[in-house]
Formats: sequence, structure tokens, C-alpha cells
Amino acid sequence: MSVPIDRYRRWEQVRNARLSNLPWLRSDVQSGRPVRYVADEILVSEGGAAIAHRTLNALGHRPSDVTEREPHRGLRLLKADGLDVAAAVRQLRGQLPDAVVGPNHVFLSTPYEHGGPYGPPISATAPPSKLAPSADGPSSVRVVVMDTGVYLDSPLPPGCYSATADNVETVLDGNADGELDSDVGHANFIAGVVVQSTDAAQVRIVKVLDSFGVCTEAELAAKIASLTDVDVLNLSLGGFSVGDQPPAILSAALATFLAGGDRVVVAAAGNDGIHDRPFWPAAFAAGGAPWASKVIAVAAHDGNAVCDWSNRGAWVTLVAPGADVVSTFVRHTPAFESGWAAWSGTSFAAPKVVAAVAERRAAAGSVVAAAEQVKAEASQQQLGGFPALH
Repeated sequence: MSVPIDRYRRWEQVRNARLSNLPWLRSDVQSGRPVRYVADEILVSEGGAAIAHRTLNALGHRPSDVTEREPHRGLRLLKADGLDVAAAVRQLRGQLPDAVVGPNHVFLSTPYEHGGPYGPPISATAPPSKLAPSADGPSSVRVVVMDTGVYLDSPLPPGCYSATADNVETVLDGNADGELDSDVGHANFIAGVVVQSTDAAQVRIVKVLDSFGVCTEAELAAKIASLTDVDVLNLSLGGFSVGDQPPAILSAALATFLAGGDRVVVAAAGNDGIHDRPFWPAAFAAGGAPWASKVIAVAAHDGNAVCDWSNRGAWVTLVAPGADVVSTFVRHTPAFESGWAAWSGTSFAAPKVVAAVAERRAAAGSVVAAAEQVKAEASQQQLGGFPALH
């Protein structure tokens, strides 16, 4: 077994053990791919809440056993112990064809699905490029990396980004051979890609994923809804959905975030090597929503071809460098004494596009115009049938 495959197998075992120990997580296999969601919960638009309560009652849940809360304006989250989520969603979609109905999906960071397409990150030498300090001024592009928390013991200097105390990671989970058992360092790596590529970005790290790269759809939607001072949002995370339908609450949150504003979302396409299924939130780029053009779905290439582990499909906007990317990681064990690493994944192709948008904003006049310029430039050079950013 090759070293990369061996690393991948070890990481996969750790990941599967981690997920299996989460009592609130459920996973169904649909079209050969896992769809993950929170146990016992469904989401429905406000107008369908009464019918949803009746449906849950018909499935054997007494009214007193069903709780309801509003995770986002216009949506309701209903919870009942032992709920057959898939059955409830199927019934409600039949009864409410025009309403928002779905589970509370679970999303993972996008090297997480394979622990990085070739396993965990490996130690690397710092590149000659200089890390740009966080831009500060009216012309700077406000970039939010919504991801894991940031780890402070890193070659990524504090002056290159901002993060409040609740967005900082403090624990490294590892094993005897020195490899990390978590996704700590994921946000460090992504922020490092941005600041190596542009001095026009003001980078802020907002934690939504836990240290193992896991979040719920409701958590992600709430974090997005809380954003105000941001121009470009990097989402290097995602997953598949029940019935390949747009995740309900995430769709509502993005609609609010993007509607009518000069904002762009750059989302990683995922690392499953799939060609025929949408991976969310990246797939919103071609979802038909009025704001779809403000979402850029980024697959990965290695300079010569689209990476075979990168997801792709008609919903992908463009491909960007994502193989053996070198960036700021975390310092741990002698192997990572410098804190620099090489890592592969669509997670790291996405911030390349973020930096390209930031670079062009001043000349283009707006973030949306800059994003369109990046798309137009990428369309002039194709890789594997996709517009390519190099």
C-alpha cells in the first residue's frame, strides 16, 4: 500500500469512528453517497408548520412530544424523539409541494471527506512569497473564512487576520505517530492561501465547524445570518442532501445574505470524485435562485487536469489550483515544527478564487463585478471542459 493511500486509510478509520460516536448524527446512503443529517429533526417553512405537526402526529408522535423553534425567519424546526426523518420529509414534500421541507443536514469541511484527498497534510517548506498583513481601509475587501476556529500556534501571523476569542481553537487532537486526528488548522490553511495571494483582503475567521470539521445546516445558516460587515464569504465545507434537493434553511440564509447586496459566496465543490450529484452549498451556483450568480462553485485542478478526486458537474463555475497547495498550518510535533504544510482539496482551491476577486474589486468597482471578471477570465482557458483559474 502506498504512503498516501495508507495515510488515507488511517484517517478514514479515525473519521468514521468520530462520526459513529456522535449520537445525534444519522447517515443514509443515497446513490452510493452518504447523506448526513441531525436525528429527530425536520425543517419546514412557516406556512407548512401546522401540516407538519399533523404529519408527525400521524407518525405516532403526540403533540406534547413535538417541540418547535424558529432557527431562521420564516422557517420552523420540529423535533420529536425517534422521528423517522426520511419518512416525514417524503410525506411532507408530497403534501406541501410548494413549501420548504427538509432535514437538518450535516456538513463537513471539504478535505474532511477523505482527510484531504491523499490523507492528512504533510510538512512543507515555507514558500518565498510574503504573507500580506490584513488590509485596513475603505478599499480593502472584507473576507470571512467561515470554517474551523483558528489555531494560534501557527506561522500565520495575527496581523494577517482577525478572530474573536470564541473563534479560536485551543486543543490539538493527535495520536502516537504525530498525525492529527482532527481538522484543526483547516482555517489557518485557508486564510494562508488568501493572504499569500493578495494584499487587498481583510481576512476574518468565523468558527462554524467543530475541530473535526462538522456542523449542522441550522448552525451554518445562523452564522451566515449573523454576518454584516463582509464582502466575500469563503465556505470550504458542504455535503449531499436528501433527494438532492436544495437544503432548506441554508437556501433561506443565503437568499437573505446575497439578495440586493454587493456580496459573493465562494464555495468548495467537495472531494468525492462525483460527476452526477449536487454538492451543497456550492451547487447553489446553478440552482436557479435569483442570487445564484453570486455563488461561485470551485472544483480543483493540478495544473494539467481537473483532479480526479474533485467533484464536478454542470453546477461547477470554474476550477482552480487545489493539489499540493502549500500554506500555513499549525505547529505540532517535530514533523510540523515550521507549521507549513502541503495539503490537497477543493477547500484550498476556493480561497484562490477569493483572492482573485479581492484583487480585481478596486478596478471592477464592486465585488459582484470583480467576481464576473474572474469568471470571464477563467472562461478563456479551459481544463476538462471547465473554465480554469491558474
